[in-house]
Amino acid sequence: DVRLVESGGGSVQAGGSLRLSCTVSGYLYNMFCMTWYRQAPGKEHELVSYVSRTGDTYYGDSVRGRFTASKDNAKNTLYLQMSSLKPDDTAVYSCAAKLGPPCYASWTSYNYRGQGTQVTVAS
Repeated sequence: DVRLVESGGGSVQAGGSLRLSCTVSGYLYNMFCMTWYRQAPGKEHELVSYVSRTGDTYYGDSVRGRFTASKDNAKNTLYLQMSSLKPDDTAVYSCAAKLGPPCYASWTSYNYRGQGTQVTVAS
């Protein structure tokens, strides 16, 4: 069975940086879409960024220019480098994997989903 495990979350001051990792127990290359979602308290899951097997990348308006997603197929790991963090970035960040397109899709449509890692940004 495929499992996704996130790490790298924590508490940081506004303006700081964090790098999240998502390790896939199966073969990362088999997944068409590798995606980061986040969920703030009382809100729905928000698609933050995805990287497709064809190399397409996407960033939500709220993180574009500050976050960078990348993946290392050899290590079966997806990364999210977050810079210039803001208090509004506070959320549980989860990775998800989808076997086929489209990548811009709902959290529940993804085939595999991780448990998430907490990111807290203090003002």
